Amino acid sequence: MTSAQDPFFIVKEEIQDSINKLQATFHQLEQTPLDTGERVHLTKELLISCESIEWQVDELDKAIAVAARDPSWYGLDEAELDRRRRWTSTAHNQVGTVRKAVEAVKEKITSLSGTHQELMRLPINRSSNYITQDNDDFITSESDRQMLLIKQQDEELDELSASVQRIGGVGLTIHEELVGQERILDELSTEMETTSNRLEFVQKKVAMVMKKAGVKGQIMMIAFLLLLFIVLFILVFFT
Repeated sequence: MTSAQDPFFIVKEEIQDSINKLQATFHQLEQTPLDTGERVHLTKELLISCESIEWQVDELDKAIAVAARDPSWYGLDEAELDRRRRWTSTAHNQVGTVRKAVEAVKEKITSLSGTHQELMRLPINRSSNYITQDNDDFITSESDRQMLLIKQQDEELDELSASVQRIGGVGLTIHEELVGQERILDELSTEMETTSNRLEFVQKKVAMVMKKAGVKGQIMMIAFLLLLFIVLFILVFFT
């Protein structure tokens, strides 16, 4: 099976694109100020993406485990299986590294949020009316920005959902292919058993005839058996 036909490489490409996008978003998060709504949005988006990618890699690991039961049937060898396992392990490590970093950022945001709430409880002097007005304007602007971020998040989640559906479709295709190949193996096993019984029957008959025939008869019998062998060979391997 070529790379273009192997479902593994299709899924691998999808996952690698998701990992690249995850890392790019994480770099964007690192450059975003800690006390902004955009950083909160990016943190949630990254955690959702990490969970989705980890599930996809787990499904790919399961497909590799199935192929490892009979590598030759899928046109694979141990070296190729090892390369595929190393790739999924690397993907797990990449996503895990991003997840840990994002969770650390989330803890910082939570800590800052608690500090901000404490500050909001402090008494405000009447002379800070102008500051209060500025804060109201900032809150209004920040609210509009949050609405825009929520809309962007919904669009990205729709894209992520479509990607997960495509991965699920590929997984279903792999499952159907494995079921079909298992059915073919069962049929082949049945045919081989039938052929083996026929050959055993012929061997017993030949042994009985050889005992009864003389030298000349044995020569004729050998010629007949040779012809019979050729016919059986053609029937077994060319039909």
